[in-house]
Amino acid sequence: MSAGKLLSGLSQHFLLSLKLNFRSTQAIVYGYLVPIFFLFAFGSVFRSDIPPLLFQMGQLLTISILGGACFGLPTALVAEREQGVWRRYRLLPVPAGSLVASTLVVRLIIVGSAAVLQILLAKLIYHTPLPLHAGQIFVAFLFVGFAFLGLGLLVAALANNVPAVQALGQCLFLPMIMIGGVGVPLAALPLWAQRVSGFMPGRYAVDVLQRCFTDPHGLHGAEFSLLSLVVIGAAAGCAGLKLFRWEPGSRLNRSALTWLGIALLAWIGAGLAAAATGHLDPVLTNAVAYESVTTEQINQITYEGLPGDNELVTRLSPPFKPNAVPERAKEFALRLKAWPLSYADDPGQAVRNLLSVAAVADIGADVREAEIGRVVFNELQARYERDTLCHILTWVILRPDDGTVITLVPGLRLRRELSEPIVRERCVLYAKKYLGRLTGKLPD
Repeated sequence: MSAGKLLSGLSQHFLLSLKLNFRSTQAIVYGYLVPIFFLFAFGSVFRSDIPPLLFQMGQLLTISILGGACFGLPTALVAEREQGVWRRYRLLPVPAGSLVASTLVVRLIIVGSAAVLQILLAKLIYHTPLPLHAGQIFVAFLFVGFAFLGLGLLVAALANNVPAVQALGQCLFLPMIMIGGVGVPLAALPLWAQRVSGFMPGRYAVDVLQRCFTDPHGLHGAEFSLLSLVVIGAAAGCAGLKLFRWEPGSRLNRSALTWLGIALLAWIGAGLAAAATGHLDPVLTNAVAYESVTTEQINQITYEGLPGDNELVTRLSPPFKPNAVPERAKEFALRLKAWPLSYADDPGQAVRNLLSVAAVADIGADVREAEIGRVVFNELQARYERDTLCHILTWVILRPDDGTVITLVPGLRLRRELSEPIVRERCVLYAKKYLGRLTGKLPD
């Protein structure tokens, strides 16, 4: 068969599969209704967050991709096998593997369109900000889709009938939802569950997708998660192809356990590698860290050698007079209130993000650096009670390497990317200036 006829045949199979999926009730339910259901379920639980759902979008999208790949794909494949469709496909003068690949691409399109629908509905209904890195989230989706479609193909190969698909799919779906960092945030899981989650692909899927929404660096630093998804997806996909059954009623051969073992070894290998490289260190909420700060520790903070407010480093304007706030300070204050990263789930991280804004403006010698420092201080006092803010600022001073800092703030028109160590250093200096004023040890 010529290459042209081969491509024509595959394209016709692709379009036919796409058409049949959109005519299938099961495909519509798993592909679109289930993701919308989870969107509203998450929205009802996290509606009080500001902004709602922003810090849960990685989990939400992972659940949708996982459901479409581990239930929707194998259900369609097994149903077609039972109807004798794949036996007839095998008689076609085209490579059998290419037909399976065409089916996987169709499912990827369905899952991808459902993910886009979720993002748009979240924006429309809950005003959830769009991803910080729209281009990178496409890359992240491809990696996650590759891993989960490989698992879905393996489920289709192992399942003898459609009810068996549901049982096998739940064996993958429920553990990742409950203790895999997908349904429940990692920080809310006990330490043993956090370690177990490192052996599951759901944790790495949430990591790469969430980074595209809230991490200023995007996928930079997510290399381990991306590699884990590739390894797990490749092992499962190879096993699924080797065990793929074309005839209705056919049984698995003796090699099934071997290939299933290879797929499981990829999970185990990812978990062991994560443990060996420090990727399974306990994930604790920043609230736990700052709440452990004592009054004695706050009182022990010293302010000797702190740069003056009018010096080159960490400039800070005097308090604004009620009727004489500079226009550019007013404008910046409005943008800061709408800045998504200042509303992190953990107050400790939210304060560190705001301190990063003052630090970036100071290091970058922004003409408004002193005013920005004051605006940040005013915003912190408006959001947090004095006692809470003192504890968080002390935590920043005592634990300068905890949490994350932001080195680039294009959303606030601070576009110069800076070195992380120097941003952390300036965050500590601004934290001291703010804490000294709150405790009365520095004049304001």
